[in-house]
Amino acid sequence: MQTKHTNGDATSPSSTTPSDQANASLSANDPAANSRVEPGTMPTRRAGLSTQCVHAGEQRQKDSGSIATPIYTAATFTFESTDDLLRFVNGEDQREEYGRYGNPNERSVEAKIAALEKCEEAIVYGSGMSAIVGLLMTKLSAGDEIVFFDQCYHRSREFCAKHLSRFGVVTRQVTTGDYDAMEAAINRNTKMLVSESPTNPHLSVIDLEKFAAVGKANEVETLIDATLATPYNLNPTEYGVDYVLHSATKYLGGHNDLLAGVLCGRSEQLEAVRSMRGILGNISSPHNLYLLERGLKTFELRMRRQNENGLRIAEFLESHPRVERVYYPGLKSHPTHAIAAAQMRGFGGLITFTIRDADWKQTANIVDAARIPRIAPSLGGVESLIEQPLVMSYFHCTPEDRVRFGIDDNMIRMSCGIENGDDLIADLEQALSV
Repeated sequence: MQTKHTNGDATSPSSTTPSDQANASLSANDPAANSRVEPGTMPTRRAGLSTQCVHAGEQRQKDSGSIATPIYTAATFTFESTDDLLRFVNGEDQREEYGRYGNPNERSVEAKIAALEKCEEAIVYGSGMSAIVGLLMTKLSAGDEIVFFDQCYHRSREFCAKHLSRFGVVTRQVTTGDYDAMEAAINRNTKMLVSESPTNPHLSVIDLEKFAAVGKANEVETLIDATLATPYNLNPTEYGVDYVLHSATKYLGGHNDLLAGVLCGRSEQLEAVRSMRGILGNISSPHNLYLLERGLKTFELRMRRQNENGLRIAEFLESHPRVERVYYPGLKSHPTHAIAAAQMRGFGGLITFTIRDADWKQTANIVDAARIPRIAPSLGGVESLIEQPLVMSYFHCTPEDRVRFGIDDNMIRMSCGIENGDDLIADLEQALSV
């Protein structure tokens, strides 16, 4: 297993990419991003993560001297002349033509996320689900198969098992973390291996080196949904994973005020994916892209607090007599803690726990008693959120399916925000006393 990396020690791909361009821009123009050196000495160092969050992907001097990237609400973009248009269609000018294919706000955000994820390219979508749908619709045809680890977001599972099957694509699910079972499920029709890391809601961490190795040995592409990890805590492509998916609605946006998704990877592999997005139209609005860029500027600062809150509250819950079990990869009691400790730089703000000797209603009473977290789906924002998965996401599932998916009646999921950790713990203490 590879050792974990520190933020700011990004490695550069050999070719020039949006991520490289973003860092090159920092090196050339931003005194805060580099240590200055005399000609002939060691080159300037790559910018650290917080500097990338603020500056990567953005032009040094923007329209009218604006410090923030202006919001480009144009549906179409004009050309001065036919010669100007010809330079564009011949690939001589990199610019926009029509809003479904690209937007200056989009390119700025994509370059920033590519830099954070240490990838050649990023493609932004209207949501996390549209991102995974866009990838799979591009890469799969009738008769193809994909293999999923069975701990996953229920809508991802539903799309693959229920909707892709209508187009002749077969989805096979195997036990999460069973790499032998995953390899055994591969046949000549298999085109992609899919997993989350950590998984939702059990927060199992995948051994990405093993996962990627199975794919490479069988010439099958690999996708990791790293929404719960974030680029702050994990960069899956460093372990050989082909595609990284994020619901940017969560930690990347960070304020529960936008919907967006992003796919990251190598430019060559993403070329057809971007083309398909232009056909399907799964784009994000200019205002959402502005909000996402603004949210990313404080990404590192937010993640530090959410990592801290997540670990403190998980430790508190594990020691509480009313709590039966805590799922959090930062705890030594978690089955995949050793993998998480080797791969991740932090463990995020999401915690799942079960209440001892409680039925669904007694569990709901605890959720209702919490005063700081709000009852809501989603995660990763500055506000703490709390929910009972039985009611929020799996209410219409059969009891048998809930057992199969590992959703207990007494299960609570909490997304820690950036509030004071002592306040959150005190609030949970009083809620658990009801």
